[in-house]
Amino acid sequence: MPVAAIASIALGLILAGAIAFYLFRVVLILRSAVDSLGKVTFGVRAIAFRTEPIEPVLADVNANLTAVAEALEGLVSSPADTVKAS
Repeated sequence: MPVAAIASIALGLILAGAIAFYLFRVVLILRSAVDSLGKVTFGVRAIAFRTEPIEPVLADVNANLTAVAEALEGLVSSPADTVKAS
């Protein structure tokens, strides 16, 4: 076998090894990126959950506050009525 053929085979093996090494590095980088994106997705879902519409809760709070406001108006108007009656 000529020396040129042996050198070509050796260079081909070295090239294949280098390509395999870089592909392995790309796989590791992509796995890291997938982990980071998973964490970002989890964070975005947590933010979306915490900022979901609160209209049903506010309707209940508003109903309670209306009752409190009416009770306070009753308390404020009661002493004035008793002073006028005297």
